[in-house]
Amino acid sequence: TSSITNMAAVINNTPVSSSIVTSTRFTDEYDLKEELGKGAFSIVRRCIQKSTAQEFAAKIINTKKLSTRDHQKLEREARICRQLKHSNIVRLYDSIAEEGFHYLVFDLVTGGELFEDIVAREFYSEADASHCIQQVLEAVRHCHESNIVHRDLKPENLLLASKTKGAAVKLADFGLAIEVTGEQTQWYGFAGTPGYLSPEVLKKEPYGKPVDIWACGVILYILLVGYPPFWDEDQHRLYNQIKAGAYDYPSPEWDTVTIEAKRLIDSMLNINPSKRISAADALKHPWIYQRERVAGTIHRQETVDCLRKFNARRKLK
Repeated sequence: TSSITNMAAVINNTPVSSSIVTSTRFTDEYDLKEELGKGAFSIVRRCIQKSTAQEFAAKIINTKKLSTRDHQKLEREARICRQLKHSNIVRLYDSIAEEGFHYLVFDLVTGGELFEDIVAREFYSEADASHCIQQVLEAVRHCHESNIVHRDLKPENLLLASKTKGAAVKLADFGLAIEVTGEQTQWYGFAGTPGYLSPEVLKKEPYGKPVDIWACGVILYILLVGYPPFWDEDQHRLYNQIKAGAYDYPSPEWDTVTIEAKRLIDSMLNINPSKRISAADALKHPWIYQRERVAGTIHRQETVDCLRKFNARRKLK
């Protein structure tokens, strides 16, 4: 739309200056409704597009309080989200800057967190875990094909489109995402969440797309047993565990998990990023691609019970 505005300005011989022309496009086009959540400098509210009566979620950022660096981060997040159009990614429909506020208009996702939904299910099996991680991997593959690395894959960022049974998993929060050049790696800075950080990030080595696959491996492990592969109250010890790739499959809970599931986890939790499986190849793995034939179908009550405790611990943080 900016090019159209500029054209009009050229025709009318009037200079375009943000100090003069303050957009009121958000206010003009959308009605704001109730609050859905809030952050340090932002608030998320439901909104309705007047022309279509369609519902969206508006992330409203108070730009008056942002540093230059935070401003750049906001621009980056909007630029990245704009490129990603996929059924398993929370979609950015619009980005509007007004005086003092920036509005990001997203898909309204109403199903809550995937992990919270799992613990409310009567039945949950390996095949269900396979279907969950498949959708996450589809989202990650799309990011990676678009040369975007999420850097903060974790349960909090896996949402469900709606409360309907079988609703799509949606990857959210691209606040830490970066743009990369193909398969090249470099040091993009220390970013992520402790239990999901890859060995290469902890070693402060060049990194790239494989960091997202490592986090997927951690998520898949949790999806199968309800607790994480790496855990220690002491962060230094936790980081040493991760750097060493020191995880295992303890009895009895792992005895009922198929060898294929473990092999897929092993290929994702390879401490050598160049040997780690890609999202595209993980999607071709028999445990995902031939789920009906390969993945276990017994109900995993212990996983659900463990996951409930894991969720409660996460909420305390």
